[in-house]
Amino acid sequence: MKKIIQLTINGGPVEAAVSPNQTLVQFLRDDLGLTGTKHGCGLGDCGACTVILDGKAVNSCLVLAVQANGSDVLTIEGLAENGNLHPLQQAFVNKGAIQCGFCTPGMILSAKALLDEKPNPTEPEIRTAISGNLCRCTGYQKIVEAIGEAANVIRGREEL
Repeated sequence: MKKIIQLTINGGPVEAAVSPNQTLVQFLRDDLGLTGTKHGCGLGDCGACTVILDGKAVNSCLVLAVQANGSDVLTIEGLAENGNLHPLQQAFVNKGAIQCGFCTPGMILSAKALLDEKPNPTEPEIRTAISGNLCRCTGYQKIVEAIGEAANVIRGREEL
């Protein structure tokens, strides 16, 4: 039996009927077509499915859609504004922190949650914040540099 849920996704209201066992990643990708959120391991180990749920980075493969009822969800599709990339997205491009791109949405959203909470993170804090996001391509250094650059831009110290 499907359940009706109401939530805000990327700033807009959404009401939908979902199966009680449907995960948030399945709902976002299959029902809403928000395919920027990747389905990776399905076990909460890789971070590819990371979204921001009520201000916190979460693995959406471990959250049931019904658990998100009444919540605010931000996916990678909701990060850019007015056709302009978010500073994190632009920094990832500038620093070459994107290789295959599979981990990128989750990595960026984990970084956004960090910068929302701590606008001036240290390198160890950045590394800790993205420790739940696995990347097979970049070796992480460019990703860490991109997050540091974006933090400076957001604080108004640099331009991208």
